[in-house]
Amino acid sequence: MSAESTTAPHAIALTVAYDGAPFAGFARQPGLDTVQGRIEAALATALRRDVETVGAGRTDTGVHALGQVVSFEASGSEPEPSRLRRSLDALAGDGVVVREVRLARAGFSARFDATAREYRYRLVSGSVPPLFLREFAWHVASDLDVDAMAAGAAHLVGEHDFKSFCVTESAEGKTTTRRLDVVEIAPAEHLGERCLEVRVVGNAFLHSMVRTLVGTLVEVGAGRRDAEWVARALEARDRSAAGPTAPAHGLTLHSVTYPDDVWIG
Repeated sequence: MSAESTTAPHAIALTVAYDGAPFAGFARQPGLDTVQGRIEAALATALRRDVETVGAGRTDTGVHALGQVVSFEASGSEPEPSRLRRSLDALAGDGVVVREVRLARAGFSARFDATAREYRYRLVSGSVPPLFLREFAWHVASDLDVDAMAAGAAHLVGEHDFKSFCVTESAEGKTTTRRLDVVEIAPAEHLGERCLEVRVVGNAFLHSMVRTLVGTLVEVGAGRRDAEWVARALEARDRSAAGPTAPAHGLTLHSVTYPDDVWIG
């Protein structure tokens, strides 16, 4: 670790929104257009130094964000937050919006200091496909029984081993226990089009976990499985026991929660 980073007076947190469609996910990857790569390039230009950032969540290719949080250690010479926000927003390019810049205590990590993350998944059910929401919602041609989905979702709330609900390779040698505080399904309307919104809040998530939860609940809502099947899938601790992985474009990282005492001012 450099002398500069060990003496950083504080950290800086960016709240970032993005359309995930054109990106190869959030995390930087050599030779690919990623959200983290865009943010770090914008920071390098604005601050005239290389900056390594930490994101609150590693969203997959095609997944969107409204409230992703990205942190980095300050040097003490950065512009004031509103000016930095304008510069980064202009430099980040199409598909990325820097919504807010905040000062945080030294050592703050967007990933490790987060106490909760909220994801929302949009579904449009029935024979009529969406128009304005087509890039941000999964069109399920069959009607969905919301009450049955809610009954299935109730089995997922609490602390469980979610090994059945993640990419198998990503779980090797790692704990797959997570805590979900909220899994709810409610009607919503966006841009004049009706949809269902699956809201999931938890302390942390496994690779493709929310999308697999949604794919599983759609199986229940479509009548192909009963609500108790969700509990059996959870207990199996085997990816093949759960439902399909829902398409990436319906998922949005909505917000990330932190303790109040991490912020400066």
